[in-house]
Amino acid sequence: LSQPGQHWIGNSMAVLAAVLAAGGDLASAGLAMAEMGGLAGRGARHEVAIAGGTAHLIDESYNANPASMAATIGQLGLSGGGRRIAVLGSMKELGDKGDDYHRALAAPLAAAKVDFAILVGKEMAILADELKAGVEGPKEFAHCATAQEALALLQQYLCASDTILVKGSNSMGLSTIVSALTGGKN
Repeated sequence: LSQPGQHWIGNSMAVLAAVLAAGGDLASAGLAMAEMGGLAGRGARHEVAIAGGTAHLIDESYNANPASMAATIGQLGLSGGGRRIAVLGSMKELGDKGDDYHRALAAPLAAAKVDFAILVGKEMAILADELKAGVEGPKEFAHCATAQEALALLQQYLCASDTILVKGSNSMGLSTIVSALTGGKN
């Protein structure tokens, strides 16, 4: 598979099952999945030129739910090289358990050894409060109201060889961060 991460395996198996059920060519389907790159907002990867080199950007800015947040944060944890930075926007439309789902992101952030988390949106204030209270997670974090505030903070912090994950519900507007860092190539 062209996309890294175990969470792609189940989806890919479902695609292959559908191809088989429809009488399609499994070999061609497998090759297509091997060549399929990430889409804007859904796994696209970019090299971002910054002073002294490049940083690696993972664009997951289009959608967020508890399972996809945990999966992509876990994938960030597998990145090598420099620091791991997570820019996480609020997950929307979670109902009564929304606070619990946001609070629960501390564990995947800790497991992924995220160095710095920028938490964006009012729902992410719950996670910021958890981290302030000393729950295991990144020691460096900030809470911002908007994507523009998060971008300004990220630009001050960003160094060569960092890996940045940008993930949140589309309504949070985190794609503007990706556009700013890539010069509109998202």
